[in-house]
Amino acid sequence: MTESTNTADRTMKLSLIQVPFGLGAGRPGTEEGPESMMQIGLMRQLRKTAYEVASEHKVKVAAHPAAGAGEQGSLKYLAEVKEMGKLVAEQVSEEASKGHLPLVLGGDHSVTIGVLAGMAAQAGKLGVIYFDAHPGLQTEETNKAGRIGSMSLAVALGQAKLKLSELNRDVIEDAINKANVVLIGVRDVEPEERALILGEGITVFTMHEIDRMGIEKVISKAVEIAGNGTDGIHVSFSADCLDPIEAPGVDIQVPGGLTYREAHFACELLAETGLIRSIDVVEVNSKLDESRRTARLAIGLIASLLGKRIL
Repeated sequence: MTESTNTADRTMKLSLIQVPFGLGAGRPGTEEGPESMMQIGLMRQLRKTAYEVASEHKVKVAAHPAAGAGEQGSLKYLAEVKEMGKLVAEQVSEEASKGHLPLVLGGDHSVTIGVLAGMAAQAGKLGVIYFDAHPGLQTEETNKAGRIGSMSLAVALGQAKLKLSELNRDVIEDAINKANVVLIGVRDVEPEERALILGEGITVFTMHEIDRMGIEKVISKAVEIAGNGTDGIHVSFSADCLDPIEAPGVDIQVPGGLTYREAHFACELLAETGLIRSIDVVEVNSKLDESRRTARLAIGLIASLLGKRIL
């Protein structure tokens, strides 16, 4: 069998945005993730989808901490993260306003804060499906390591002191509601995050639920929740949601993640809904990525999210 290139009707457009930023992570390497995905053949994969790459951008962010940079309060590199977030939000918002689907390559998961700040100014009500081994719900008070990449969802849901509106003054209030946020693949949760999840009623499908229900049912329920009353869905995909046996190139390896087939099937099912409005793919650490296995898997998943099929 040959793979379909889905090029018969290229009416859909995407904007490819690279954000080589890693200061929200725990160790160097995620800032090289975008370039790694590009070098391993992302553009070739995109040509096998129904999307036309309408524009390409590389956000100029701090690759290394400036002299004297460091902790601000309990957080590391807060000023650098905020500056990155503003630039990403501006670029994402601009591309979304043109009707393009922003495809953002990170970088660590702090990049997602900027992406959501940009989309929250454009998409009306936005659902979020968040693939990650970790919930991203730490706050300034509970973030013992000071890594802002651990706070992405907390910021988006207004649970942190850092607000999306600090990155984009055009953010629509309540554009992202906890009732429309779904986490998938979670298996490493801090006690404070667990309390927040249970207290706020945030929907989480841990690996236990995926094992018990199957990925097809999990995605069906996730789309129902994230798409309920919203104008579309943002998909945030962290490479560490995958099992490290298959995707070793991540900062924090947590055994027992999604398999190759589960992840691809999930992405294919999401593509079929037609509800995806934006995507970010983060936490590919090229310094830890043996033979670029994680980058290779990531670009295949991106193609599946954009509708690539075998036939």
